[in-house]
Amino acid sequence: MVTIPKGTKDVLPSDSYRFQYVEQKAGAVAARYAFREVRTPTFEHTELFCRGVGDTTDIVNKEMYTFLDKGDRSITLKPEGTAGVARLFIENGLQNSALPAKLYYITPAFRYERPQAGRLREFHQFGVEFFGSASPDADAEVILLADDFLKDLGIEDVELNLNSIGCKHCRPKYNEALRDYFRPHLGELCETCRTRFEKNPLRMLDCKETRCHEIAANAPLITDYLCEECKEHFETVKELLREAGVSFRLNPNIVRGLDYYSKTVFEFVSTAIGAQGTVLGGGRYDTLIEHLGGNPTPAVGFAAGIERLILLMQNTGIPFGEEPAVTVYLAGMDEASRKKAFALCAALRKAGVAADTDHMNRSLKAQFKYAGKTGAKFVATIGSNELEHGFMTVKNMTSSASENVSFENAVDYFTKGV
Repeated sequence: MVTIPKGTKDVLPSDSYRFQYVEQKAGAVAARYAFREVRTPTFEHTELFCRGVGDTTDIVNKEMYTFLDKGDRSITLKPEGTAGVARLFIENGLQNSALPAKLYYITPAFRYERPQAGRLREFHQFGVEFFGSASPDADAEVILLADDFLKDLGIEDVELNLNSIGCKHCRPKYNEALRDYFRPHLGELCETCRTRFEKNPLRMLDCKETRCHEIAANAPLITDYLCEECKEHFETVKELLREAGVSFRLNPNIVRGLDYYSKTVFEFVSTAIGAQGTVLGGGRYDTLIEHLGGNPTPAVGFAAGIERLILLMQNTGIPFGEEPAVTVYLAGMDEASRKKAFALCAALRKAGVAADTDHMNRSLKAQFKYAGKTGAKFVATIGSNELEHGFMTVKNMTSSASENVSFENAVDYFTKGV
């Protein structure tokens, strides 16, 4: 038997409604904030992620699913959503349309990493991208959207961590300070950090190796090196969040995992899904569009892993709404009554009622048993007597109460009366 690849997961009917619930909440909150959906290809040219995500990131260096297609082009399954949406923004001329462009997506993504709780090699992201505004109120709006989304899901026990990582004007000075700090410890650092030392020392702060993490704990803080513009921007973001009633913790160690970030970065963190507790993260990336060949365009956004959100909700007992179930199962006792059940089932479905009937030629007892397993709220029985007198016997599967309902009134009964 061929089995599922490691790091992937089948979504069964008993789980799929949870995904639908989270995705519906995502689309609804995005619409409230006037964000519109976009969809990008599952794979892109590898160059997009090398240029956009950054060649010093773990994603590009270790985690991408990259292959040559039949035309010998290097193709990569997308490891995250932002680079593809940025490419869409440029290629389709949205940068020349009315700005800001407020876009959201729900997409599969792929990373080759060690599978763990809520983290798979194929996973799904909900993300938003706000293109065109350099104002700190765009940062605040995106964070407010994220906060509302989590609250709409019923997730309250999370902490917003906030930081600024500066811009192209103040970051070089900070990078030199980091090199001065890490230089005496180079022999103790992992190979990845030694590579990042010259290319992008800021990434060294995000290393998960124990010794590297210990050394980085006493590194200089970026907030001590921010230029006046970045300081003012960050102060305004904090002020807007306070005015909106969103609490946060300043965390100078947040740098995020992608190279394109600048200025504001943030994470919503929970302890309910283990050590890897970030359930949603994002920030500002004012140079990405230009770096990918577009006109200089400021931007800010976030992404959330849907599987991790579902795991968090399950671990903390947050409900996903009612699991979808058939409203009525129509059980026929003989060939003639089965045909009537089939016709009534079709009429109920056209009226918007979730209905089902037997397709296995089961006995009446077996049909009731099957209806119970599928969670049907009612079972309507039709036999020769019911056919003769033009009614069905409807049983409430919760209360066990029964009543006769005429065939003519069946649609009204299930659309209005229950």
